[in-house]
Amino acid sequence: MTPTARSLAQLRLMGWVASVVERWNPHARLRQDLFGVIDIIALRPGICLGVQATVGARHADHVKKAIDEPRLMEWLRAGCEFEVWSWSK
Repeated sequence: MTPTARSLAQLRLMGWVASVVERWNPHARLRQDLFGVIDIIALRPGICLGVQATVGARHADHVKKAIDEPRLMEWLRAGCEFEVWSWSK
């Protein structure tokens, strides 16, 4: 199970309405995150959460990637939240 699939299942288990927004770009042959950092959007009344899902060993890399992404600041200014979720065995 991928980190994105695990995160999506966990969010739904926790009562969030959630959907994957990361897409495969066949022309560039890579996965593209929403605003460069968001794999999943999850909603609850009054809360919008963007989640970057990754493996445990790459958690710090994804945190740095998020900090360096200027579009994330706009996401946060809009009142949405953001978290990096990592999974490992």
